Amino acid sequence: LYRGGLAERLCRLQNRERSAISFWRHQCISDDKIPSDKSGVLIVKILEIFEECTIQVAICQQLEQSPATLSPEDALINSEEPILKVLFTRETAAHLKSRPQDVIHIYPPWQKLLLRNTDVPVIMNTYFSQKVLLSEHSEAREKTYGLTKMLIRKNIISLAQTFRLDDLDDKLHQESSDNQVPCAPQTRYNGGSKQHPSALSTINDSLLEMVESQGAVGWREVQVRVVIQRVYCLPAREGHRSHTQGNKLLLSNGGMFCRLCLLVQDAYGMFSEVQLQFLSSTDDIEQYCRRWEGKSCCLAGMKILQRTTRGRALGLFSLIDSLWPPVGPVKVPGQSQDCEMMTTNLPPPSFCYILTVQSGEIHVEVDEEEQISNLYQPPAVHGLKETLRIDGCNERCSFWAQVLYRRLQSKHSVPVDQREMLLFVTDSTLQNEVHGVPKVVAVSVTASCVLSKEIIEALSAGSQLVFFKDALWGNGRIICVERTVLLLQKPLLCSAAGADLSELTGPVRLDELDSTTLANSICALRGTVVGVNESTAFSWPTCNRCGNGKLELCPQDRELLYCNQCSEVVTTPVLKMQLEVFLSCPSRSLSTVKVKVWHEMALFVLLTMLLFLQTYEVQSVLGKEVGLLNCYVHSVTSHPNCVVLEEIVLL
Repeated sequence: LYRGGLAERLCRLQNRERSAISFWRHQCISDDKIPSDKSGVLIVKILEIFEECTIQVAICQQLEQSPATLSPEDALINSEEPILKVLFTRETAAHLKSRPQDVIHIYPPWQKLLLRNTDVPVIMNTYFSQKVLLSEHSEAREKTYGLTKMLIRKNIISLAQTFRLDDLDDKLHQESSDNQVPCAPQTRYNGGSKQHPSALSTINDSLLEMVESQGAVGWREVQVRVVIQRVYCLPAREGHRSHTQGNKLLLSNGGMFCRLCLLVQDAYGMFSEVQLQFLSSTDDIEQYCRRWEGKSCCLAGMKILQRTTRGRALGLFSLIDSLWPPVGPVKVPGQSQDCEMMTTNLPPPSFCYILTVQSGEIHVEVDEEEQISNLYQPPAVHGLKETLRIDGCNERCSFWAQVLYRRLQSKHSVPVDQREMLLFVTDSTLQNEVHGVPKVVAVSVTASCVLSKEIIEALSAGSQLVFFKDALWGNGRIICVERTVLLLQKPLLCSAAGADLSELTGPVRLDELDSTTLANSICALRGTVVGVNESTAFSWPTCNRCGNGKLELCPQDRELLYCNQCSEVVTTPVLKMQLEVFLSCPSRSLSTVKVKVWHEMALFVLLTMLLFLQTYEVQSVLGKEVGLLNCYVHSVTSHPNCVVLEEIVLL
């Protein structure tokens, strides 16, 4: 907000107004404590209540004074008393929970508005209002009514009627009993309970209209029909661990707690993110994707968690932008409900409501037998070669790739489950290309990307074909962030757009080390051994049975080693070593190439064999040619001109 501008002044005014109302209500903690100052107090008795444009309208009779001994039922209506139309905001109406025959005290600064061509004055500014309970009989009535539903007539005024458009649909503003909704608090229900016949009878198709008409407190008795565009998991904050449903523990992604979420779109093209229950297993995400994506569903029992904008949620809006413009015709606000048109030139949405379920209530009803909606936009699958040529930044992309190698980023101060992981992937579009594109691409998987247990176990077992859905492309990198889903099976519904998605048939090739090689990549290396760094070489004994590298001295005999895992003395330990070898590479003739090799690597086996044959003479390995070696590039520096690599084994 601009400092000193109208918006900032209005915001401060609204904050002061809310504080004043809260402070005033705090002073009147119970219904029995009526403020002693009666000057300027308007006393009314409610005759009829209905709702219009989210405002509760009460037709009231003005009373000269509130009887001290009679109940509101006993105060007979006097035809000579003036009739007033009193307006209550949604918040005030929810606080009062008023009904016909209730007596309300309205404290200043209320205002009276006189309209032309009408004899009934309108009372506004009724924030400081209080319902008066005058007797034990009325208190008993209040407790009885509190357990029952009261239906309020809701007058629906459409924009078409307001602006007198020619194609007005008369059905929109007809007062019908179908549009009556309960205003009293209700008993929570679950999926197996019976509902009142009129409950959930109204089905809307506009998210925005539902938000405006129902407000932030929740959608109690109405539903909105939407299309499920995406299903994914979001990591839950630490504070949500206690909010479990049905005594289910929140499952973690290696310690990360997850929540099932839907990205839905209504008939007008508006999006909303619905945060549902915590999952009992992250493996459930694949079945939810298959069962729900593309289907229509009805949402009920929702409440607004947040209204977010493009600047606050770039990740969410990058996903929304990938689904825009709509693939099918959408309705246009302000026109007839039956009028549909293509929206090819409409700007993408600038805001989105985050919805969540109200505890214990029915929230999502998906018709899994229904056909795929015309509004559903499946992920557009491209080959990696085409993905690398996408213009723009923060673009969502989907692809099918072979994972060759995975590596945790070595930030030792960060827990393992919160570290970023690099997946090195390839496909036929990269392997079959001769020049211009890399043979292998690094995909960065952030800690906020929820991986199922099945994916983690599969990547640990070996090389896998993985479907990356809605990954983020930008600044030359592919990143898996929140709302990215990794699957082992390709979705039934996806748009290939003519991409070459054939599987790899021959051996995988890596790019050889050259002047374009970057850090945090993998490459193939060939060269000649020019030196061995003996100062950094070290060895350690391991158990010959289990491979445990943390052996201890035997308590009984300090000259022997002891393995805690086997609980036995190790008499013949296996010696393992690490070496740093310097190579001369034709592709980087001006650079110092240093390779870290481990005991199980091919280069280490070769050097060890030569050293043993020459009785550990380092000179015996100099000048030996090695390659091709698969290596991970740790760093590339120009001052000094040096490349540091580590020999690796592909999955």
